[in-house]
Amino acid sequence: MKRLFIIFAAIFAVATMPAYSAEAHEGQHGEASAINPKEIIFEHLGDGYGWEVPFDHHHRLPLPCIVWGTGGLHVFSSARITGGETYRDGDVSFRLGGKDSEYRGKIVEIGPDGKETRPWDFSITKNVCALFISVVLVAGLMLWLARWYRRNGFKAPRKGLGFLELLVDFIYVSVIKSTLGSKARRFAPYLLTVFFFIFFMNLLGLIVVFPGGANLTGNIAITLVLALLTFLVTNISGNRHYWKEIFWPDVPLWLKFPLPIMPMIEIFGMFTKPAALTVRLFANMMGGHMIVIVLTLLIFIFAAVSAAAGGVATAVSMVFSVFMLLIDVLVSFIQAYVFTMLSTIFIGLSNEEHHGEASHEAAAH
Repeated sequence: MKRLFIIFAAIFAVATMPAYSAEAHEGQHGEASAINPKEIIFEHLGDGYGWEVPFDHHHRLPLPCIVWGTGGLHVFSSARITGGETYRDGDVSFRLGGKDSEYRGKIVEIGPDGKETRPWDFSITKNVCALFISVVLVAGLMLWLARWYRRNGFKAPRKGLGFLELLVDFIYVSVIKSTLGSKARRFAPYLLTVFFFIFFMNLLGLIVVFPGGANLTGNIAITLVLALLTFLVTNISGNRHYWKEIFWPDVPLWLKFPLPIMPMIEIFGMFTKPAALTVRLFANMMGGHMIVIVLTLLIFIFAAVSAAAGGVATAVSMVFSVFMLLIDVLVSFIQAYVFTMLSTIFIGLSNEEHHGEASHEAAAH
């Protein structure tokens, strides 16, 4: 209990430093240093060409920028442009689009007439780098667990590996095997990968320092790709009964011919499933991150009013922020679990045997 109190006090002290520094800065420069909550929220939730340094909003860890524009391929450090500078590579100039630009926050190429054009952008942004880190982390942990079993047989691991084995066993037995039955081993590699990939992306997003801090599952492009993978696995592995129920379901004939009412509904349902997976994961994780950022910004907003208001807002915001972060840890697991469970159900429905076929196979066995 004493150790927990010390940790909480340290977090509280570190978190209050930006509030009082912002208050002092406000007192020196007046309205010129007023913060813009909207800009800060979307900047932290969005992608970027650099990784923010904790408690220093003006400096970033540089990442490689890779663009294909006039003259071919151009590779340079993001530090050359993230401060608003223009980088010149031979006869070609690049910079970040300004607030009034059509390509705000994106790398643009400056033509001879000053016109901005968007080159092909293959840069290693913060989200891309975080994806690589998540892949390496998940692959490393799974290979570490597999190596343990190769060396120790069926001896149960302890500590971190024991918790990892507990998660693997829980997801496989209670979700995958209980839903898919004999087909569990066929789809377990994909479903376990999806669970741990989402789980660790969620956890890394809650860490404010490198390699955390990237809002991966709060990016709808990431969740859309994951949902599309489930969509492909579901429909590619679907059996004859699954496709028959889509194009010629067991309903009265007038619902199928001459107007294919039910087939159209079934086809539409094929695409609503990945859409639901996409929005569910994206909205829940985006909402959690946004609540924590808003609670933190209240410190700066009230600190600009008075020192007393800033102190009270700091205490209240810290308590609620820590509470929300603890809730987000639970939500990180729940959202990974729900995504995996729904993917398992969709795959199970596409591989469900017709009752007649199942009875015939049972009799044959």
